[in-house]
Amino acid sequence: MNLPLNAPMLGSDLPSSWETSAIKSRLIDNMVRTVGKNPDEATSHDWFYALAYLVRGLLSERYIKMEREQNRRNVRRSYYLSMEYLLGQLLSSNLLALDLLNPVKVALSELGQNYDTVKACELDAGLGNGGLGRLAACILESMATHGYPGYGYSIRYEFGMFHQRVEHGQQVEYPENWLRFGNPWEFERHCVKHSVRFNGKAVTHKESDGDEQTLWVDTEKVMALGYDIPLAGFRANTLVNLRLWSARSITDFNLQDFNEGEYTAAVEGRALSETLSRVLYPNDATEKGQILRLKQEYFFVSASIMDIIERHQRAFKDIRTLPEKVSIHLNDTHPSLAIAELMRILIDDHMVPKAEAWAMTRQVFSYTNHTLMPEALETWPVDMLERIVPRHMALIYWINHQHLNNVKRQFPADAEMPNRLSLIDEDSKRVRMAHLSVVGSHKVNGVAELHTQLMCEGTFEPFHRMDKEWFINVTNGVTQRRWLLQSNPNLASLITARIGDQWITDLAYLKELEAHADDESFLRAFRKVKNQNKKRLAKLIQKKVGVQVDYQSLFDIQVKRIHEYKRQLLNLFSVITRYNRLKEGIASDPLPRTVVIAGKAAPGYFLAKLIIRLINDVAATINSDPDTRDALKLAFLPNYNVTMAETIVPGCDLSEQISTAGSEASGTGNMKFAMNGALTIGTLDGANIEIRESVGKENIFIFGLTAEAAQDLRDNGYNSRQYYEDNLELRKVLDMIRDGFFSPDDPGRYHSLVNAILDGDHYLVCADYASYMACLGRVDDAFGSPEEWTRMAVLNVARMGNFSIDRTVHTYAKDVWNIEPLHPFYPSSRI
Repeated sequence: MNLPLNAPMLGSDLPSSWETSAIKSRLIDNMVRTVGKNPDEATSHDWFYALAYLVRGLLSERYIKMEREQNRRNVRRSYYLSMEYLLGQLLSSNLLALDLLNPVKVALSELGQNYDTVKACELDAGLGNGGLGRLAACILESMATHGYPGYGYSIRYEFGMFHQRVEHGQQVEYPENWLRFGNPWEFERHCVKHSVRFNGKAVTHKESDGDEQTLWVDTEKVMALGYDIPLAGFRANTLVNLRLWSARSITDFNLQDFNEGEYTAAVEGRALSETLSRVLYPNDATEKGQILRLKQEYFFVSASIMDIIERHQRAFKDIRTLPEKVSIHLNDTHPSLAIAELMRILIDDHMVPKAEAWAMTRQVFSYTNHTLMPEALETWPVDMLERIVPRHMALIYWINHQHLNNVKRQFPADAEMPNRLSLIDEDSKRVRMAHLSVVGSHKVNGVAELHTQLMCEGTFEPFHRMDKEWFINVTNGVTQRRWLLQSNPNLASLITARIGDQWITDLAYLKELEAHADDESFLRAFRKVKNQNKKRLAKLIQKKVGVQVDYQSLFDIQVKRIHEYKRQLLNLFSVITRYNRLKEGIASDPLPRTVVIAGKAAPGYFLAKLIIRLINDVAATINSDPDTRDALKLAFLPNYNVTMAETIVPGCDLSEQISTAGSEASGTGNMKFAMNGALTIGTLDGANIEIRESVGKENIFIFGLTAEAAQDLRDNGYNSRQYYEDNLELRKVLDMIRDGFFSPDDPGRYHSLVNAILDGDHYLVCADYASYMACLGRVDDAFGSPEEWTRMAVLNVARMGNFSIDRTVHTYAKDVWNIEPLHPFYPSSRI
């Protein structure tokens, strides 16, 4: 069957009436033939699957045509390796991309169904956790929209990370069983499978010609089975495929054990093998957990590299053309073993000499660093790598030898430099995976200007001295198609009515909104949209935690992973201070405020989980106090995910981006909120600095120490107790927490948390407290003037053009991946 790239199809520029009738016909056909239900008896879930399968079919048709065109042109492809992809729900995003959202809504209505009810049946894919995964999803969406040939790779986690519930104020983890009803967006590829090996030993012998040959023998094997999720480009005929690996046992069932009554042993091998793709980021507090996590990372990269090479050889035959046609990008250090895996395959399977294989490898790989905190830079024990992947550890030794020879040539007089730059920390006997990622890549990038500066001046400073062209900055971005067009349709419509729709694929056009920042009618319309979104968020808060809030209050929101450096505690200290001021009558004519916090803590992160419990204890006290509940509310929303964010972000007034300066690489939540008209309160950290430069310092609330000042304070002997003694309000807050005011049933519950602040406070909560409280006072003053606040909000939206993921992807394509778009995107006249 011939499927030309430009063939008309459902979703192209056909009359809406024809589309609606065609959609109804196809939906009914899918319901009968695929879902297997009588349309008259079908549930909303049934209609969701019928619709999803219809859309998947359209995506498959486009994907086949695109693949043929890419093969015909012999394009260079970029492969994006990320341990997580936070996709969110795909139904609305795919329908928007195909220009079918409105026709589908009409078709469902004529069939007696409500689109929003049907849409709500979709579960968020359990493939990610935080900003890393959401960035990866945005990058694939932008690549698809702008026609860049590429693939994403990851693991098909059966149970995601975890489903967060709050029980008695505490985070409790449950399996995130997102696949329990199946995933209608994926294609199981029975013919796409690769055998991944573990353990065994590396045996080296000499061939007759004197060359050494190494064999990896006596290994255990696990099968990686591929699942594909095609991701649509917006109003374009191009897509990007996300290939996920599911772990399968080589031998599913031991009949002999079963017949002998050893029923558990009969399936034990299968259970152990499939553990590799059960859960995202298994708890690594134990050695068994660490081994599982290491094997999971290697399973992912081994299957992906084998798949990339297989595709390359089908098209080009000669393995030595790999650097000309393939770019592989490492999204953080989790996939760093891909470097050693490509070396292994080139040397052992294709007989490429080591030096040539190393040169090829470095031309292929690039690496994004997402953190500079030493405790977050991944390392693995040498002895564990020698057990799990002995062949790769041998190659890492070889790579390190070549690398250190180069270091000694460049720094002949510095005896300490080899120890600093070695891939192996000789004191702890651990492999530094970030060092491996840097050494194995031709380009390394940070994700915000400050982050890249700190990377080049701090953690990777000697590498930067070796080659300044090695490192570049590529500031993160977000996709306006999901975070504005899809999640905030009323604001998107208002913007389009004023400046047209070109901003959807080129966010720089938002700049034209500046001309409307003093237009009273536009400001009124903007405020109306914000209030509608706040009412929607108020309903969500009521539904999730039973807290009734006033939509006219200031919605002050901090949603992100719970971690000490993100400083949810600083936010909470301000809430307690505000509560105390209300109780003491210090706050005259107080501005009503609703504070919302959401995010997950890693299962093994005791202090982060304790912070969640404190948030809930404080909320229970404040929300039930008749003296304050009309002026102050606090809500912790459990199980924060992309779908929840699509309601939270448009309804936000104040975006909390308050990490300790120098600790956040970039952040993308700051961009999403500002793009939707929230004002930012934050430190000069990550992309906050660039946002301030873009929106203007008068349209953002900045407080606290700079990164340099923060480090100087630590270096000169920071004493958090001194701040505690000197600031009466801060002392009262900490005393209330320590003495059990918020936990009368267990007064000592938070002793360890208070001690962590008073005896250490690495993230400088006490040092920034006074500045933060003063800045919040400026926020109150500004919010008290609705017209001026709205003007500031409009200017934030108008000046966010530089924070689109499209700019990020165009930069990667030009400066890192060296790939060209398959076509100019095809804008549509109909929104």
